[in-house]
Amino acid sequence: MEHQLYPLKFHPILKEKIWGGEKLQTLLGKASHLPNIGESWEISDVEDDTSVVINGRLKDYTLKQLLKTYREQLLGKKNYETFGDNFPLLIKFIDAKDDLSIQLHPNDELAEKRHGTFGKTEMWYVMQAEADAKLIIGFNQEMTSEKYQKHLENKTLTDILNFETVKSGDGFFIEVGRIHAIGAGVLLAEIQQTSDITYRVYDWDRVDVHGNARELHNDMAIDAFNFNLTDDFRLHYDNIKNRSNNMVSCPYFTTNVLHVTESILKLNTKDSFFIYMCVEGEALIETENASEFIKQGETLLLPAAIETYKISSNNAKLLEVYV
Repeated sequence: MEHQLYPLKFHPILKEKIWGGEKLQTLLGKASHLPNIGESWEISDVEDDTSVVINGRLKDYTLKQLLKTYREQLLGKKNYETFGDNFPLLIKFIDAKDDLSIQLHPNDELAEKRHGTFGKTEMWYVMQAEADAKLIIGFNQEMTSEKYQKHLENKTLTDILNFETVKSGDGFFIEVGRIHAIGAGVLLAEIQQTSDITYRVYDWDRVDVHGNARELHNDMAIDAFNFNLTDDFRLHYDNIKNRSNNMVSCPYFTTNVLHVTESILKLNTKDSFFIYMCVEGEALIETENASEFIKQGETLLLPAAIETYKISSNNAKLLEVYV
């Protein structure tokens, strides 16, 4: 059956956001006439937002149809036993022209109980950032539920939040329950569990064109918080060329950075699909029966059944993701 599967590309699902900008079009080549595109969902199995194949023999198939047809050949045996006909990851590019709301995500247990969905552990890889652009992750001091709520009521929440100045190549890991926000001027790649559950706690007192504020979820958020003070969210990783350098290994996904300057032969020994997000340059990915170019801002899904393949470039950076 392996001959039937090949490197898959999908139509990006573009999302207008109150905080979105133009970089997804101007820097990453996403075609859209809409202003304020904040997100490009590259691979999605979220209900009503399922990805559709753009290339090759399986063009116009949805990700859901592929999962039902190819099962472990697409996901890997172990993943198919765990996830069945559900794709475990949601892959995005995000352009923040303005600050995103301050938010957090519930864990698996809470998300399942309240929403019948996965929790949302995620990571960010900064592709481009304006001078002095920042992200918010965690608190800058010891925190309790009471202290947090007092700051929320007094509109002094930003006094207790941890701001991180960022540049291209920075990586961050956001565990469930950790308060966070992407700041204005940041373009990034996001890898997360398949979940669209966000608890928004503060939105900078913003209103839309009709004068309406966005909904906040403070009642639900308070149970979902992890108030522990940690500073282990900034990722430290090697950048050895033509080798997979590990950034994140967690139960939900593994992400490596691959800086390609020649041809690399890859062997899939992980019993998993592989996702390649091109964050710089362009590369050629060749399997026995197909080849596909991938350039900055594009994403490719390599089914688990593909055991050997080659990645070639004179200068490209890829995020390599598997479960």
